[in-house]
Amino acid sequence: QVQLVESGGGSEEFGGSHTLACVHSGLPSSVHCMAWFRQRPGEEREGVAAIADSATKYADSVKGRFTISQDNAKNTLYLQMNSLSPEDTAVYYCAATQPPCPPLAAGHGLKDYEYDYWGQGTQVTVSS
Repeated sequence: QVQLVESGGGSEEFGGSHTLACVHSGLPSSVHCMAWFRQRPGEEREGVAAIADSATKYADSVKGRFTISQDNAKNTLYLQMNSLSPEDTAVYYCAATQPPCPPLAAGHGLKDYEYDYWGQGTQVTVSS
């Protein structure tokens, strides 16, 4: 059984930094195709960042500010968020799927239908 558990949500001030973590278990492969999504109030869920082996992909809204990484030894996915603004306020979700990973270089990896497993979400609130 696959489980994804996010942690690290909380409140942050404008311009601050925050790191989210997602501990996963039960993924059937040593190759992890994973991503972070977020859902802002009143909006649909959107892809923020994806990782497949060493390849990464970011939404334009977070490019240069957010960094996705993973520690396979700890079965943990991270999202380092810098230069936060109130527009980053959202529930953040960790997602995973089995290989083959969505081809990030071909424009894939940030659509929710590309992922089969989801965490419960963690709230990040940024104040102005």
